[in-house]
Amino acid sequence: MQHGPAVRRRKLGAELRALRNSAGLTSGEAARLAGWHQSKVSRIETGTSGVKPADVRLLLDVYGVGDAQLRELLLVLSGAGDGTGRHHWWHAYRGVLPPTYRDFISLESQANAMRTLETTVIPGLLQTPEYARAVTKAALEGASEERLDALVEVRLARQDVLRADPPLELSAVLDEAVLRREVGGPGVMARQLTRLVEAARLPQVRLQVLPFSAGAHIGVTGPFVIFSFSRTSDLDVVVLDHLTSSLYLERKEDLRAYLEAFNALSVHALSPEDSLDFIAGAAAGA
Repeated sequence: MQHGPAVRRRKLGAELRALRNSAGLTSGEAARLAGWHQSKVSRIETGTSGVKPADVRLLLDVYGVGDAQLRELLLVLSGAGDGTGRHHWWHAYRGVLPPTYRDFISLESQANAMRTLETTVIPGLLQTPEYARAVTKAALEGASEERLDALVEVRLARQDVLRADPPLELSAVLDEAVLRREVGGPGVMARQLTRLVEAARLPQVRLQVLPFSAGAHIGVTGPFVIFSFSRTSDLDVVVLDHLTSSLYLERKEDLRAYLEAFNALSVHALSPEDSLDFIAGAAAGA
């Protein structure tokens, strides 16, 4: 288990090493073509030091990488803009967002698919402003109104990934407790559940409810998120949130275990169609 920035450096380095090998170059030859010392290439490939976007561009040119999507993804991992013109919009909130949250948003902005198990609250990408504020206020007791405003703005800005072209594909399994927990009061919860019904009808969103009647399940250990990337599965990562930090799991055996867990949860959960009816019923009774 590692923190996000370390995982991203390692993943970026591993991908650059694979591209160098594909180009038929040794690390010494790559360094010579880039005008560097060999040790710099080694540090980048092992993830022991950060790397500037300009250095990544240079290496990609040296290796003859012309795949625009792959170049964009690797540049984002190095800290460059995401190619949409938004250029790391979350950096404007650097003063209120911890590094692990900024890293999470960066991964989310470039992933093509996201699978998540939620056991306590509505997924952030589907929250209404009122619900997001109530959740944030409860999690950060004593936070100033100004900070709450900024964090809610971030939560809502993140939702743009569902409207991108192509959009992020979101698959979420929601424990029934997510729908039953009254956050922000009856009115806020009713509007949030109505929003959830609307989201469930989007082609890029797949929602399934895991009812109480399903009993104990593999997800009782807590929520998790799996990010997947279309260009290379080596960049896929599992994110576990804790009170003061996030942990990133990127070993293949960890990814396989969480993918199997998510698939098992999907089997035990209601179908998307039945889940939509279930959510609509909860909204009507809220």
